[in-house]
Amino acid sequence: MARTLARAARENEVGSGFTMVKSGQLAEFGFSNPDRPRLGLEALELADLRRRLTENTLTQVHRTDFHQLFLVTAGHGSTMVDFVDHPCGPGTLLHVSPGRVLRLPTGPLKAHVVLFTPAFPPPLDRTRPLLSPFGPVRWHVPATGRAVLDRAARDLRQEYRDVVKGEPDDLVRQLLGVFLLRIARLRAAAAAHGDPRFERFQQELERSFTTTRNAADYAARIGYSSRSLNRICVAATGQSAKTLIDARVALEAKRLLVHTDLSSAAIGHRLGFSEATNFTKFFARETGMSPGAFRQ
Repeated sequence: MARTLARAARENEVGSGFTMVKSGQLAEFGFSNPDRPRLGLEALELADLRRRLTENTLTQVHRTDFHQLFLVTAGHGSTMVDFVDHPCGPGTLLHVSPGRVLRLPTGPLKAHVVLFTPAFPPPLDRTRPLLSPFGPVRWHVPATGRAVLDRAARDLRQEYRDVVKGEPDDLVRQLLGVFLLRIARLRAAAAAHGDPRFERFQQELERSFTTTRNAADYAARIGYSSRSLNRICVAATGQSAKTLIDARVALEAKRLLVHTDLSSAAIGHRLGFSEATNFTKFFARETGMSPGAFRQ
């Protein structure tokens, strides 16, 4: 599924909606449905996805501009999302939102796969937290709830096949909404309600982490004192606002080191560091290794 930077040296790979353009370590994907180009969704089995991709793509870390849902129905394996390994087994539900980096699930797994653009689902208030860039990556679906999600995924895949044959896409869009609502209900049952003040901080952090790492700036922008912002962050995560800000910058640095061939200095400049040495010191403090060692 994909397009990338126009300046990249172009080496194309096509399969199951993946059209990858690579340059060095670059592996960045945009959505392009191979069965019906204007449709913003693809529903298939993990085995089908694997058959259509090269071994290199299956094992490479990549970044996408679309949502990826994996519902594991059998087998055991693992996947990596944003440099955290997640074990997978029956009942594992994975959601990789746009911008996160992923290595596709490995091991003898069977899973439903649903890929869709941010604009494709119907606008539903209850699914917005699920589709935000701040939601969890992995859930475990209780045995009592698996049949319902499995059936919803199968219905979605069947309707997708009908759309590929030329049927209108209105029903597949609504079935995606049903699938997401069922997941959102599962998420709501498993987690306490979030603090809207912390959510505002998260949104501002996502907008501004490349321009400021000063906690006082974020506090002012969302209308709280620095002390109040720290209390909000500690209550939500156990960590201070400054710790969360630095972690977000370090995560973006890891993503860029892995999926682009930008130099360490260029990455530091992109993340708001005026000197390459300052970025190197920051990265080493946050991760325990140099940018070059992490890239290797």
